[in-house]
Amino acid sequence: MSTAVITREIQYQAEDGTHLIGYFAAPESAQAVAGIIVAPEWWGRTEYTVQRARELAEHGYAALAIDMYGDKKVTEDSAQAYEWMMATFQHPDTVVSRASAGLNALTAQPEVKADKLAAIGFCYGGKVVLDLARSGAPLKAVASFHGNLTPKAPAEQGKVQAEILVLHGELDSMVTLDDVSSFEQEMANAGVNSEVIILKDAKHGFSNPLADQRAKANGIDLGYSPTAEQHGLEAMYVLLQRQLA
Repeated sequence: MSTAVITREIQYQAEDGTHLIGYFAAPESAQAVAGIIVAPEWWGRTEYTVQRARELAEHGYAALAIDMYGDKKVTEDSAQAYEWMMATFQHPDTVVSRASAGLNALTAQPEVKADKLAAIGFCYGGKVVLDLARSGAPLKAVASFHGNLTPKAPAEQGKVQAEILVLHGELDSMVTLDDVSSFEQEMANAGVNSEVIILKDAKHGFSNPLADQRAKANGIDLGYSPTAEQHGLEAMYVLLQRQLA
């Protein structure tokens, strides 16, 4: 029997004044539940991000697909996506500030237990949630799918509160295995409880069924892998159960 889910859009504002529109999904329940933000790929707050939020709600969590570009802008053009993404890197605080605004919007919802929070992200969103964790945000768990692992600044000893899971494609040409090694060293140096899972024969974007289509349209090295997607999601839900139960 599937869990009944309620959904709504939530409008909120970042510190820099950007108007953001998140998509909220939660199980129909008389009791508050753990909350999770879902950070999007560089395409913006697409239907894919919304779908992941709904899936989390069906699993018993409240989820907010956050908006990182403003006014829930989306694109299928990699040049436009790159431009929007790079704009969020121009000021060192933008990424964490906008992600924090999303986390605050999530915790303000009556369906959410404010002391049981997590964050997941895909591609660009993987970097978003990792940087949010590095900032010391009150998260219990963070999962990055084919995310950029390079930090704005390395994690500091004792600052990261979350258990971190990184799901990385073995054949990812955008985030290399050397990047993975550097990330693992960063986590070890900071004493962070973390795990990296290398998914065999998987490319960047492995979790998104539209990855092959986007790769062909834009001439970029993406690839969908249903096996890697399934293994990654299973590992994510084990983490969430362990930290948010």
